[in-house]
Amino acid sequence: MSERFEQLAPHPDADAEDRSWHLERAVARLVTAVVNSTHAESSWYRLCETTVTWFLTSAGLGSEEARKAVEAAIGGRFKSHVAPAPTLVDTVGEELAIRLTGRGFYRER
Repeated sequence: MSERFEQLAPHPDADAEDRSWHLERAVARLVTAVVNSTHAESSWYRLCETTVTWFLTSAGLGSEEARKAVEAAIGGRFKSHVAPAPTLVDTVGEELAIRLTGRGFYRER
C-alpha cells in the first residue's frame, strides 16, 4: 500500500493546481481499488474512507484534517452493496482536492 501511496502522491513542491490534480486522481484510483477488492460488499465504503485517510496522512496531512476532509467528501455518498458510478467517484475526488488545495485542476480553465 505504501508503494501505491508514493506513486499517487503529489510532489512536495507541486503548486496548488498540480497538487489538486494528483489528489483527485489518487482518490479515484483508491476508491476504484477498494470497490474492486471488496466487490462493494457490506460497509466497503468504510474501508474506502480509511484508505483515503491513510493516503492523505502519508502525503503529509494531519490525521484529523485528513479525516475531516474525507468525511466531507464521502460522508454518506457511498452505500453498501452498491458500486459508485464513475461520475460520483470523480465528484468525490474533485471535492476533496478542492477542499484541500483551494483549487481545481486544469479542467476548470
